[in-house]
Amino acid sequence: MKLSRRSLLATTTAAAAACAAPAAAAPGPAHGGGRRLRTGFERLAADGYALLDGRRVGVVTNPTGITRDVRHIVDVMHADDRVDLTAVFGPEHGFRGTAQAGGSEGRHDDPATGLPVYDTYLKSGQELADVFTASGVDTVVFDVQDVGARFYTYIWTLFDCMEAAALAGRRFVVLDRPNPVTGRAALGPVLHKEFATFVGRQPVSQAHGMTAAELALLFNGEFLPVPVPLETVPMSGWRRSDFYDASGLPWVPPSPNMPTPETALVYSGTCLFEGTNLSEGRGTTRPFELLGAEGIDGRWAQAANALGLAGVRFREAYFAPVFSKFQGRTVGGVQLHVHDREAFDPVRTGIGLLVTAKRSWSGFAWRPDHWIDRLTGSARVRTMIDAGADTDEVVAGWQEELAVFRRTRRKYLLYR
Repeated sequence: MKLSRRSLLATTTAAAAACAAPAAAAPGPAHGGGRRLRTGFERLAADGYALLDGRRVGVVTNPTGITRDVRHIVDVMHADDRVDLTAVFGPEHGFRGTAQAGGSEGRHDDPATGLPVYDTYLKSGQELADVFTASGVDTVVFDVQDVGARFYTYIWTLFDCMEAAALAGRRFVVLDRPNPVTGRAALGPVLHKEFATFVGRQPVSQAHGMTAAELALLFNGEFLPVPVPLETVPMSGWRRSDFYDASGLPWVPPSPNMPTPETALVYSGTCLFEGTNLSEGRGTTRPFELLGAEGIDGRWAQAANALGLAGVRFREAYFAPVFSKFQGRTVGGVQLHVHDREAFDPVRTGIGLLVTAKRSWSGFAWRPDHWIDRLTGSARVRTMIDAGADTDEVVAGWQEELAVFRRTRRKYLLYR
């Protein structure tokens, strides 16, 4: 069936209706008892790009904006006369993905299409609105694969672009993709506004359990000072309990240190080690699954296993990062082995690892800039661990604020 414009209006009721009456299945592997997932882009294309008819379009995307047969959506739309694609906007790591963490590609013309590519990284507010104005587009389309963690910067690129589009008087369209670690639950502490940065602009839980389209609805309904004219193209065939391998979609690393869906599974917990003097596994083949530092031995793995954390075991491990912390030096630590991803709680696991690392290794220290506070959303986790709190006590500290966020989040969920 064709999608109507009405079914794509960015209101909770209309979007929910779009989900309840999914479009016909597209070619691709079936999963979950015959269901076939169709991304927002697949549904947009199947409708002949009607939502973009007569519009000058710019796309915010990166290497994850691909079709099922691994063509980039920019290349596909550029070759289609039904779309007036006039600009591309690249986030952190860049549109084609040539930059490492903390980098971007800058303003350039894309060699493959000749389209002007504008850099959005670290731009927000009026500065970013001016970029949209200079590009000449009247509709901004967002299609980027997220990984489900508050401190993964693409969701704040989404927020900043929505805010800038509102300032520039542009229309905004979000093409949805799966949350690779499911959308079952929101987990972890909620950001306190005084700790807002590009790794967390608004009061969202550490693992949000939402898709990009759901987050866009949340941002528009709760956080943007001036809502943007927003339309969403939901997926069909996706359920909140689905992990990424149920999608039948190819995995493209959303950033250089997110090589697999298994990385995404642990990331919302173990990325907290960016706020410490331990390696979080950057510069290895298993970033965020390997953690360690010089001087750590098997006692940490023993202490972590003694916590009895659901769905995960810890192996004493040694590794030598080729870049980032401890470059070229052999360090000791742990490797996470998730054996039951349904039971696994990445945020509780991350806290348990912080608690046991501090207790089992005398060299443990927080980064001097207290980056851990930006990652967790407040000073509470750091100060509680420093005061000797155990894992359960730290986790209990955020339950009230998490319950509030879960109630707010519920209003914007599109999928069962």
